[in-house]
Amino acid sequence: MTTTAVPPATASTSSKGGKPAVRSRRRSSSRRRSTPLTIAMLAVLAYFLLPLFWLLIASTKSTQDLFNSFGLWFSHAPQLLTNVKETFTQDDGVFVHWLLNTVMYAVVSSLGAALLAAAAGYGFAKFRFRGDRAAFNLVLGAVMIPATALAIPTYLLFAKAGLVNTPWAIILPSLVNPFGLYLMRVYAQDAVPDSILEAARIDGAGEARIFFTIALRLLAPGLVTVLLFTLVATWNNYFLPLIMLNDPNLYPITVGLSSWAAQAQNGGAGSSSDMLALVVTGSLISILPLVVAFLLLQRYWQSGLAAGGVKQ
Repeated sequence: MTTTAVPPATASTSSKGGKPAVRSRRRSSSRRRSTPLTIAMLAVLAYFLLPLFWLLIASTKSTQDLFNSFGLWFSHAPQLLTNVKETFTQDDGVFVHWLLNTVMYAVVSSLGAALLAAAAGYGFAKFRFRGDRAAFNLVLGAVMIPATALAIPTYLLFAKAGLVNTPWAIILPSLVNPFGLYLMRVYAQDAVPDSILEAARIDGAGEARIFFTIALRLLAPGLVTVLLFTLVATWNNYFLPLIMLNDPNLYPITVGLSSWAAQAQNGGAGSSSDMLALVVTGSLISILPLVVAFLLLQRYWQSGLAAGGVKQ
């Protein structure tokens, strides 16, 4: 008795009318599209992008055009380059000092916080010691405390130590990142296999060498995630520098632009009222480094978030 193979085309057709199953799947997928959900997603997208679009448009206008022209479109005489030039040259180029200060505060704080969070998270994940659960629960409790609630106690502590109005008053508090420690602990549990650690110990490697040469490389995606979170938090920090610093040459961009905005509001119709356009342009310039950082480190950031969401 001989058998004949069923042609592939016949196997992929449906029982009614011989139409391909692929078409039916396409129709079912098209039926699953939700118009209200699409509208809601577009509304959310507009909610996030419209402020950025307004900032880009507003940075091309003078102070008068900010109030006399339509907010979501260019004026008759765009002057983006003029605004950028005046922003960098205003008050003898103090904006450049603010930008460099912000870069220094954010980079040093994010690198230090990421390294400390990686070391502490690795320790909680791979070592057992007396009180480890209580200490980790204390870290989880610290996540719930808002940073503004700690600003005044931090100021009093730094005033006693003589560190107020110094860069350390911004960097040292930013090194403590309870959420970053929690994220690195969850990430280290799965990213660093115990077998590799045991093999390194058998070969005679010390714990410090194991961490810096083996564990730290495996923790790179989570490390970049904590770095980005701390970078953004320090870059956008306003309240802590406001109470810690009184020297304009030490201001970050947030406090510096706020001082310009105060001058613009108190200037009335005088020349200082033109600074409002500089505040808007400076705000646009201040977000560009963050956009570049996210674009360059996006793939590490996404993988670190996915690993941090794995249930223990």
